Amino acid sequence: MKLQQLRYVWEVSRHNLNVSATAQGLFTSQPGISKQIRLLEDELGVEIFARSGKHLTRVTPVGKAIIELAGQVLRLTDNIKEVAQEFSDERRGSLSIATTHTQARYALPPVIQAFTRTYPDVALHMQQGTPKQIAQMVSEGQADFAIATESLELFNDLVLLPCYRWNRCVLVPQGHPLAEQELTLEALAAYPLVTYVFGFTGRSQLDDAFKARGLVPNVVLTAADADVIKTYVRLGMGVGIVAHMAVDAKEDSDLVALEAGHLFESSTTKIGIRRGTFMRGYMYDFLKGFASHLTRDLIDAALVAGPHQEEAFFKDIELPER
Repeated sequence: MKLQQLRYVWEVSRHNLNVSATAQGLFTSQPGISKQIRLLEDELGVEIFARSGKHLTRVTPVGKAIIELAGQVLRLTDNIKEVAQEFSDERRGSLSIATTHTQARYALPPVIQAFTRTYPDVALHMQQGTPKQIAQMVSEGQADFAIATESLELFNDLVLLPCYRWNRCVLVPQGHPLAEQELTLEALAAYPLVTYVFGFTGRSQLDDAFKARGLVPNVVLTAADADVIKTYVRLGMGVGIVAHMAVDAKEDSDLVALEAGHLFESSTTKIGIRRGTFMRGYMYDFLKGFASHLTRDLIDAALVAGPHQEEAFFKDIELPER
């Protein structure tokens, strides 16, 4: 059994059983990958992939278990490389962050700016997606950190570090009636609303608030991007509900931002890290730059805790508000 063979079966499974696409991604030949997978199957005495002619059609039940273990082996080998690099050059390496638009656009810029000044030789990569997509990226080893508010808890192999609390504001054009009256859920329910897609940026708390009052919000348009929401508020499509951090006093001076913290439960943005990740020095520094209470000792304690037990380490920490 060779490490290369394990990498091939893992990558083929990640490429939807497309051997040609896998070969392109690994800069090798398609026949070479097929041959090595066959050799591994012969050695193990089982089929990892079912076939129809020369085409792979599905992963067999035993293949699923083998691929999962292959992923664990590959992650451990990556950790070995990281350990060696940490001791050979602690200020050089790479860091991949998977996050949502709101975090990338509004929360991360000053953190990344400070980080790149301190670590100019660390290659920083950012990937965007839905909360579930970015959690899966980290779970599968395609990114180091997932930063989001929703869905991270769905993955048992992620350690979740709470970073900060935030709430929402209501956006209306200048002269809108809502700007001249007390802001209530009943008043909001009387207008068409433009807000986040379900599963993005604390949308669940918004829906829960209306439901608890027996109200059905008239959501006429949803988007994953706060800037898109603001665009349609300007076009008169409806009243916007966005994260407070997504409002810029200068850029959005044509809109009126109404505080809505009294209407909705606050949300918590978290960082998800795959359990077993080898943490390099600059990774600790990035986390502390994003949330100052995330010390090395606290992170290490959370990483070795059992699934969903890391919450105990943060129960006495008052998270900052943004």
